Amino acid sequence: MPEDPAALIAVVGQQRILLADLLPKVEAKIAEVTKRAGQEIPEAQLEIAKVNLVRGLLAQSIQNKMMREAFLIDQMGTEAADKRAQADAKLTSRARMMFHESQLPDLMKQYETTDRNVLDEKLREKGTSLASQQREFVDMMLGHLYIRDKVDREPKVSISEINDYYQVNRDEFLNPTRARWEQMSVLFDRFATAEEARQAIEAMGREAYFGGNMQAVAREKSQEPFASKGGLHDWTTKGSLASSALDQQIFSIPLNEMSEIIKDTDGLHIVRVLEREEAGVTPLSKVQDEIREKIRAEKIQQSQVEVMEAMHKRIPVWSLFPDDTPGANPLPTSVSRLQ
Repeated sequence: MPEDPAALIAVVGQQRILLADLLPKVEAKIAEVTKRAGQEIPEAQLEIAKVNLVRGLLAQSIQNKMMREAFLIDQMGTEAADKRAQADAKLTSRARMMFHESQLPDLMKQYETTDRNVLDEKLREKGTSLASQQREFVDMMLGHLYIRDKVDREPKVSISEINDYYQVNRDEFLNPTRARWEQMSVLFDRFATAEEARQAIEAMGREAYFGGNMQAVAREKSQEPFASKGGLHDWTTKGSLASSALDQQIFSIPLNEMSEIIKDTDGLHIVRVLEREEAGVTPLSKVQDEIREKIRAEKIQQSQVEVMEAMHKRIPVWSLFPDDTPGANPLPTSVSRLQ
């Protein structure tokens, strides 16, 4: 790591990155960590942290500037340097205008001020500044325009692609046996004797049977965890219940009929199964839209990867940490101001 903040640490196409561009954020982060730790951190550890933070920020900065460079090349091609500079200035001016129209009001709202000087002071406390925020926005905006022009956001997905995905990933659409039901329960530990518990569940069963509203009875008198919801249990897969007695009955008795009293180690229960689905594969007709979106997302992601790979080959990069950026070259010490 160079000691001089003015040291050049990366060159991206025709753009330079100085250590000073990253140091404020690094120092603010280290100060935050030190304050949180509540004690002095050994100098050796701080140096390691500083290097790691610089490397992470540098890699992101290089990425943003590469996209900006690629966008300018697409716009100007092999035009003369003066025309490229004019185009760069024009695009930068537009991006700055967008920053002032959209980002600046949000920053002022976030930091609760309408004074730019005050905002700049608060940003500097966080390791950045208004000018730095603007530069980063310009780079990201031009990079976004580059990606937008290169990546098809609405790729076509054919029926055959959907069918192939369905066949290859068939296990993804397997559904276990599941059910949803109503339940009334009494717990043995709430009664002096087992007989008293039985009398209570029988009374609840009669009230629900003749009154016709099992959920109302459960909400008022049931003692199981779902009583407040009327004893309504949403979709649950077979074999997932702690009570094997309940599991066996819920997945075997007829639908929409109150069960006999079911006994397990915790208490006595009456259930009514509202719906049950047997294990099977979801038909393609029901999942084709879901599959289409998955394939579309995969195509977009792959297109982005290809665009980024092409950009890395297209834009020359020299970095103090070349291993952190694919295709980057080591920065010659002769062009940096190391101490």
